[in-house]
Amino acid sequence: MTTYSSTSVEGEVAPSSSSAIFENDQNNDQIDQSPLLGDSIDVEVESDCEDERVGTANFFSCTVNLANTILGTGMLAMPAAIASVGLIIGSMLIVYAAVTSGLGLYFLSRSATHTFGRNSSFFAVSKLTYPSAALIFDTAIAIKCFGVAVSYLIIVGDLMPQVISGSLGDKFADEYSLLMDRRFWITIFMVVIIPLAFLKRLDSLRHTSLIALIAVFYLVLIVIYHYFGPDFKAPPKEKIHYVKFSTKFFTNLPIFIFAFTCHQNIFSIYNEHVDNSQASINKVIFSAIGTTATIYQIIGVLGYLSFGDDVLPNVLSMYGTKAFVTIGRVAFVILILFSYPLQAHPARACLDKIFTFTSHSKNGYSKLSSPDMSNTKFLILTSGILISSYIIAILVSKLDLVLAFVGSTGSTTVSFILPGTFYYKIHESDPWDKKKILAVFLAFYGLCVMAICLTLNITKVFSGNH
Repeated sequence: MTTYSSTSVEGEVAPSSSSAIFENDQNNDQIDQSPLLGDSIDVEVESDCEDERVGTANFFSCTVNLANTILGTGMLAMPAAIASVGLIIGSMLIVYAAVTSGLGLYFLSRSATHTFGRNSSFFAVSKLTYPSAALIFDTAIAIKCFGVAVSYLIIVGDLMPQVISGSLGDKFADEYSLLMDRRFWITIFMVVIIPLAFLKRLDSLRHTSLIALIAVFYLVLIVIYHYFGPDFKAPPKEKIHYVKFSTKFFTNLPIFIFAFTCHQNIFSIYNEHVDNSQASINKVIFSAIGTTATIYQIIGVLGYLSFGDDVLPNVLSMYGTKAFVTIGRVAFVILILFSYPLQAHPARACLDKIFTFTSHSKNGYSKLSSPDMSNTKFLILTSGILISSYIIAILVSKLDLVLAFVGSTGSTTVSFILPGTFYYKIHESDPWDKKKILAVFLAFYGLCVMAICLTLNITKVFSGNH
């Protein structure tokens, strides 16, 4: 569920339409030996004993963790995203987002082969390519993780009043109106997660993948049962559109991008997979992206057909108060309870690097090494993340708006811009081939998405149309 973990891994995949990109990977499992960059870049390579680390993660665990990284709040917003562009275009955008996400993952995994042993990371690749890009990456990851944390709070505010109504009845809910206030539940949730957010080691939270999978597939069952169940009432035909052409295409495109963003963990799979050959990594990517794209299609299409243009950004809030649905909402709230700290942790780490760079800019970002932050800095950064995410969640109730901004900034940078520029720089001296062309296209596409979609979403906010 877009989570971070010391053992979480990820890979890359693209549907069959892009299979030609991987045609030579079966015989290309060794590290690329193409010339690296220009002489102007000072490459620092670690040479300690960590290069002897061995992978312990198998194919199944890698695939599950990558799928859990992808699936999350974007899943709840998918029907509304499809509603904004029409059924056919929306379904095609899911496939397109899966393909481009897979390409980004692929280029990052190829870049990982140029790092030292099983110590690949965005920071390591940045030092090999554009040292200054490390700061951009940390900023993008911080934005993305913070945005996801805010979206979790918004979902809690949406779901908990419905949980109370479904489990205790409308009369009880009317009598105790405070329990139906989204701000009350966001506040309670924040109080509960404060101790978890201040944990310096999150190893104990890495076992929540099973809970995440249960919540995901439970939501799929809810959507399928509602649509094919005996009590289903189809929305009016005028509420269903197959194609919509408007500027909403650009304001909602980031939601599709956000839904497939898992690139913050891409190097974990390379470091921890037992067999980190390119062929094995590609299999993980195909499996995870293919599975999640199928889930998005089911939830997005059936969710939209169930409610038409009236579907809300959080589709789970549309399914009444039956016990079957209430259990699903509780499962998602529990999932979010453990997922919020997993977003706060990397956001805090990235902010630490950003502030360290700002205060030590003379030494150059690539020279910095500050694995441990002071207790005071840890307290200030954690408190800042908690307080600012709480305030934004209280003031903003539109889940799709948050996802649109996160998707057009952090997700776009991590998924497209950095993968494309990294791969191009590493292979700058090589002859042009289709992979190099696609890498440039991916980076250019990411820049265009960021410029256009971010501008339109900002305009949308100030025009009062949100």
